[in-house]
Amino acid sequence: MFCGVAPALAAGPSLAAVLRASLQGWRPSLPKEHWRILNALLACRTPALGGHRYRCLECARTHFVPHSCRNRHCPLCQGQAARQWLAQQEAALLPVPYFHLVFTLPHTLNPLIQQNQRALYTLLFRAASQTLLEFAQNRFQAQLGITAVLHTWSQTLLDHYHLHCIVSGGGLSEDGSRWVRASPNFLFAVRALAAVFRGKFCSGLQALHADGQLEFHARLQSLGDAKAFQRLLRQAVRHKWTVYAKRPFAGPRQVLAYLSRYTHRVALSPSRLLALDEHKPTVSFAWKDYAQGAQRKTMTLPLKEFLRRFCLHLLPERFVKIRHFGLLSNAQRQRCLAQARALLRQTAVPVTTAPTTVRSGPICPHCGSPFLVLVQIIAPVVMGSAPKPALDSS
Repeated sequence: MFCGVAPALAAGPSLAAVLRASLQGWRPSLPKEHWRILNALLACRTPALGGHRYRCLECARTHFVPHSCRNRHCPLCQGQAARQWLAQQEAALLPVPYFHLVFTLPHTLNPLIQQNQRALYTLLFRAASQTLLEFAQNRFQAQLGITAVLHTWSQTLLDHYHLHCIVSGGGLSEDGSRWVRASPNFLFAVRALAAVFRGKFCSGLQALHADGQLEFHARLQSLGDAKAFQRLLRQAVRHKWTVYAKRPFAGPRQVLAYLSRYTHRVALSPSRLLALDEHKPTVSFAWKDYAQGAQRKTMTLPLKEFLRRFCLHLLPERFVKIRHFGLLSNAQRQRCLAQARALLRQTAVPVTTAPTTVRSGPICPHCGSPFLVLVQIIAPVVMGSAPKPALDSS
C-alpha cells in the first residue's frame, strides 16, 4: 500500500468498470488463476479490500487510503511498482551506450503459445538471450549485460509475442581483465540475429515436443503427431522472423526513462479507454496503427470480445516477465558490475540527475507532509459470496 496522491482519473471508464460490465450476467469458462486476477482487479481500491485512515500532524486534515490489490496486471498498482524497481536498477547502470532490440515470434505459432504459455515464454527468453550472448562472444569475446522484458500484446489487444531487450554496448572480456567497447551506433546485424534466433527457438520447440512437454487441446490435438508438428514448424520458418533494432540510447538517463515506460506496462493503460456502452454492449479504446505511421485510431469491441482479448495477456502464476542475463544475471551480477566499474574507472552510479527516490511511508495528499498518524484501519467489506481476491505481487 502507498499513501499519497491518488492516480489521476482518466476521462474514460476505468478498466475495472469495463471488466465488471463484461462479466455482467454470465460466467465465462476461464482458468482458476484468471478468475483470481480478475477478482483482484475488480476489488482494487474498493471497500472489498478495506483501507487506512490517516490524520496529518501539519494540516490536521484526515484522508482515507483504500487498499490496492498489488496485482501485476492492475494498471492502478503498477506505477509505484515501476518506481520501486527502477530505484533498485539504477545501481546496475554503466557509463556505456545501450541498445534496444525486439525479438518477435511469428503469428503462426500463436495458438500453440496460448496453450503452452509458461514453456514457450521461457523458451523465448532463452533463445533471445543465448543469441545475443553468442554474438557477443563471437564478435567481441566478451559478455554483455541484458535486461529482457516480455510483452504479449499488440495495440489492438491481440496476441503479439515479443521480447524487449536492453543490451549494454560492450562487455567484460573472458578473463575479466578489460572492458570491450562496442561501436556506439551499431551492435549486431539484425538479419543474422533473426536467423540464429529462429534456429534456436525452433530447435527448442522440437526438443519440448520430443520430451512430451507441450499440450495440445481442441483444434491443436493433431499436433501431438510428430509429422503434423513438423508441418507447423515448416510453416513457421517460411515467415520472416523479425529482430528489430531501435536507435541506441543517448545514455543511462534515457535507459531509465525508457524502462519506466516498459517494465511494468500492462496490456491496456487506463488512458486508452475512451467509452463504455453497457446497452450495446461495447467498449471503445484508442490505439496506434504502426502500419500507417503510428496513426491514432479508435477501436470498438463487444464486451465479451474485449474480455477474451484481455485474458490472452494474463501471465501464468509467478512467471517472471523481467529477466537479466550475461553480466547482469543474478549469480554474478555484483561481481561483474564491480569489475566493469573498475575497468571503466567509474565509482558512482552514472546518472546525470539525482537518483530516483521512492517514498517508503505515507504522505499527506493535502499538504505533502510525511508526518501522519494512523487513526483507523477499515476492515474489508465482504461483498456477497464472491471469493476474496488473491494478492499476486509477483
